[in-house]
Amino acid sequence: MLVVDNTVLNLAIPSLIRDLGATPADVQWIIDAYILVFAGLLLTAGSLSDRYGRRRFLIIGLVVFGAASLVATLVQEPWQLIGARALMGVGGSFLMPSTLSILITVFDDSERRKAIAAWSAVAMVGVIAGPTLGGFLLEHYWWGSVFLLNVPIAALAVLAAVVLMPESRAPARRTDPLGALLSTVGMTALVYVVIAAPREGWTSGGALTAAAVAVVALGAFVVWERRSDHPMLPLSLFRDRNFSGSSFSIVLMSFGTGALLLMLTQYLQFVLAYGPMKAGLALLPYAVAAALFNGVGAALGQRVSNRVLVAVGLVVMAGGFMVLGLIGPADGYGKLITGLLIMGVGGGLAGPAAYATLMGAVPPEHAGVGSALNDTVQQVGMALSVAVLGSVLAGVYTARMPESAPAAARDSIGAALELGEAGLARTAREAFVSAMSFGSWVGVAFTLAAAALAFTVLRPRPAPAAQPVSETVP
Repeated sequence: MLVVDNTVLNLAIPSLIRDLGATPADVQWIIDAYILVFAGLLLTAGSLSDRYGRRRFLIIGLVVFGAASLVATLVQEPWQLIGARALMGVGGSFLMPSTLSILITVFDDSERRKAIAAWSAVAMVGVIAGPTLGGFLLEHYWWGSVFLLNVPIAALAVLAAVVLMPESRAPARRTDPLGALLSTVGMTALVYVVIAAPREGWTSGGALTAAAVAVVALGAFVVWERRSDHPMLPLSLFRDRNFSGSSFSIVLMSFGTGALLLMLTQYLQFVLAYGPMKAGLALLPYAVAAALFNGVGAALGQRVSNRVLVAVGLVVMAGGFMVLGLIGPADGYGKLITGLLIMGVGGGLAGPAAYATLMGAVPPEHAGVGSALNDTVQQVGMALSVAVLGSVLAGVYTARMPESAPAAARDSIGAALELGEAGLARTAREAFVSAMSFGSWVGVAFTLAAAALAFTVLRPRPAPAAQPVSETVP
């Protein structure tokens, strides 16, 4: 459901610009409001799910996410949709950590890699279903129908959770309310700085205030967690080179891919003039390749180390970015899908191995907060990418546009095409392709850096001794 929603939202950007009158800044906040709340609450939600029940928090998250999606269908102004997306972030923060932590506690070591590969493949099913269903809805109904899609999915998932999943929780331990408060305030402030500073300026009052809050809150969080007898987050995890290495590799990979993938749906619709449904279908080969190679990666993981799989997969992904970086204004869909297919293969090889490495370093009693950390590093990387690279790519687009062009056209390709001038539209498309090509080479650099980090830092883990992993409640 989360993957479907984010995929559909990217497809809906042109409709939001046209029908809601959303500016580029509005669109960025519609995306970032979710990330801000989601990333801020993840660690707290993951810790609470360990304490009070992972299935319970999964169900709570589904209900909140579905209800917020229903609210999103009723909005009339961009700021109202930003609020609904923030509420969806609350639901997502409760929902997402529980998915992976339930797999970790239900499946033993012999089956865990297959379970994580299936978890990744289901996300790819969302990537496939999102563009197809979302494109159909956008072509035949209003933009709000893409959020309405989440409601039946949430209802079905709640039913499946009640019927199929056992409840699980960590052995009873005291809660850490101060740690929860400090982590929520600190992470929210940190992500706000990442989102707002590129637009408002790093020395603006809001950015400096948020940065100070983030430093104080996260610093106090570290001090408190080190001294607490019952820490919410065991900081010793970061001394494990597999945990820290896989975490930072995921951050680098997410940073390199986030803003560029956001631009692909706009490239398909604005540059290649595809309708929403055709644009969604155009991305299917990428999703299929990634889903298939998730299984290949899981099978290879029985014979090849996670270190090698992660590094090789990331290098393959970098090759896909190189192909995208060579796209010119006269190139069409063929070169685009070639690059995406290569990226799908690389992501399928690297993904299960990276997640298995990270979660394999987490004690079972902290599966929820460990899963939340996995989600947090991805979201921080994505937030950095959308904020920093998004601003840089927008700057490249503006710099490629003639100074004589209307201000709105220099800010947004959508606005340039709305003016209906053939020469200006051609120039805008060329400028957009230049920006996307620049972003692709940034993706090459960060993906190769992630590969180098993974190959240098990750190491095989010794076989663990058999022990009970968690309390399971019938």
